[in-house]
Amino acid sequence: MPSLTIENYVKSIYQICVRQRGEPAATGQIATSLGVSPGTVTSMLKTISESGLAEYTPYEGVCLTDAGRALALRVLRRHRLIELFLAQTLELSWDEVHEEAENMEHAVSDRLVDRIDAYLGFPAADPHGDPIPKADGTVNSAPGDSLAEWKVGHEFRLVRVLDQSPDFLRYLSDQGMPLGTSGKVDENCHAAGTVAVRIGDKRLTLSRAVAEKLLVAAARQPVG
Repeated sequence: MPSLTIENYVKSIYQICVRQRGEPAATGQIATSLGVSPGTVTSMLKTISESGLAEYTPYEGVCLTDAGRALALRVLRRHRLIELFLAQTLELSWDEVHEEAENMEHAVSDRLVDRIDAYLGFPAADPHGDPIPKADGTVNSAPGDSLAEWKVGHEFRLVRVLDQSPDFLRYLSDQGMPLGTSGKVDENCHAAGTVAVRIGDKRLTLSRAVAEKLLVAAARQPVG
């Protein structure tokens, strides 16, 4: 069985490569993601490559093999289903479930995860809008487009949050922007680096850095 460390590495590599549309993950990116030194990453990548889970080329980066990708999706499946289970059954907030799922994802069996999946009704996404891999190892395409690129006057619905740090999620909650929030873009000013949105009667100005972490889709119903 893969160790906890290996599971964390392949999960991190998978997520970085997905964000970069298949481009190799750099050592520095993995180090930042996992909170370890680049030297530690380099040593571990050699081990993972020798196990057949990844292909690592010094100074170029690392990509997962089919076996590595399958393992990463299994870990993500566990993590995201646990998050949703904790949110729906224990009513933990979306800024609490990530850390708890990090602690639990390596301990639960695939059998238990399948039971959780069935209990929840085979959900498509976790509390942050991330797609949940299926038991057969497939995963649907991630929904939404960056709010930073949404045009003025266009209505939207928040479908995914890319930054799942507790502080950022609490910020969104404080601003009245939980997952599923509907709104309309009032202003998108590239020069000022801001995106202003209207949510009900409230007007909220976001930095582009924040807007880029929010994925939106067309609103189901007219808003504003």
